[in-house]
Amino acid sequence: MTGIFIANTDAEIESCFPVFSVLRPHLKEEDFVPQVRRQQAQGYRILALEDEGVVKSVAGFRLAEFLAWGKVLYVDDLSTLPGETSKGFAGSLLDWLIDHAKSSGCNGIHLDTGYARHAAHRLYLRKGLQFNCHHLALEF
Repeated sequence: MTGIFIANTDAEIESCFPVFSVLRPHLKEEDFVPQVRRQQAQGYRILALEDEGVVKSVAGFRLAEFLAWGKVLYVDDLSTLPGETSKGFAGSLLDWLIDHAKSSGCNGIHLDTGYARHAAHRLYLRKGLQFNCHHLALEF
């Protein structure tokens, strides 16, 4: 059985940690739920795909409004467990996110992606996303 759901309870959020830790290895399990709860206060939500009783793919997202783009659905995180890629899980999440963005009156979907994430880039391009900017950061 495969199902897509918004992770709302602490247990649902915790069940997503193994998938998030693939993309964000700096995260600590004991800090994960409190971090998500803080981000939820800023509009962040977790979309999860469960298959055979295990969360296999996740997307962290928020609706936001920007002078540059107007109202968009911004994808903070998109990750799938190793060994579970190329099964359509992340694509199913992206389809859900696209539909949600349209039904929420968004002008589009935006995300940042690492330069070396070639498999992810292929998925994004298949779904119609385009490379149209560079993201720059100054970290402290």
